[in-house]
Amino acid sequence: MSNYQQITEELTLLTQSVANYIASQALSFSSDQIEHKGLNDLVSYVDKTAEMQLVKGLQEILPAAGFITEENTISQQAKDFQWIVDPLDGTTNFIHSLPCYSISVALMYQNELVVGVVHEVNRNECFYAWKNGGAFLNGKAISVSNKPTLQDSLIATGFPYTVFEEIDDYLKLLKELMKCSHGLRRLGSAAVDLAYVACGRFESYFEYNLNAWDVAAGCLIVKEAGGQVTDFKGENDFVFGRRVVATNQLTHEALLAVIQANFKN
Repeated sequence: MSNYQQITEELTLLTQSVANYIASQALSFSSDQIEHKGLNDLVSYVDKTAEMQLVKGLQEILPAAGFITEENTISQQAKDFQWIVDPLDGTTNFIHSLPCYSISVALMYQNELVVGVVHEVNRNECFYAWKNGGAFLNGKAISVSNKPTLQDSLIATGFPYTVFEEIDDYLKLLKELMKCSHGLRRLGSAAVDLAYVACGRFESYFEYNLNAWDVAAGCLIVKEAGGQVTDFKGENDFVFGRRVVATNQLTHEALLAVIQANFKN
């Protein structure tokens, strides 16, 4: 067993525990417990508590690692190993009682993704992967779909909700993709979108204005499931570059071509 596999196994146990906590809080959560970090950027005590639980457990799994976290419950330090943590991806869904939100945790070693776990809370589905180890869902190996064309594809995306300068290009892009695919879906959790590409539920996913904690774990899972991940330019700046395209490989160039023809920035 590789060290990364061992870390992954310990991480899945941790995310299951935190998922149980989030699920328990969903039963009694009320809207007066919401805080606003910025325009349409919401957070609650559930996000913060879940992050603290994750940080505590991750420090036990790999004490030498640093952290990049969404809710800043721990100071962020540059180290060879970095945990990239989103304790509740899909907070808006959570506070509205919509059943799609997840925990996303990745481990990066010297800027290379080596471990990733996405735990979708409502269906209790744990997607995970480690470097050169393949991708899994609740213990079973998964792979991307074999649909060869955009015309056969179901495509996931996210809607802009805090930054609107590029919304006209985005709407133009959506219009084109509506005409050349099986359809578009917006679930509200980037981590889940990526996990669903990895297991073949979606053929592809794209989004802009993202943070590393939204996508790091899911990107590794897609790649280990046989998929392809790039930024909008077709390059590799997808963890910190704020723009991600993830596909089953077969549709990647076609989707990139549509994005680049309609989304100019």
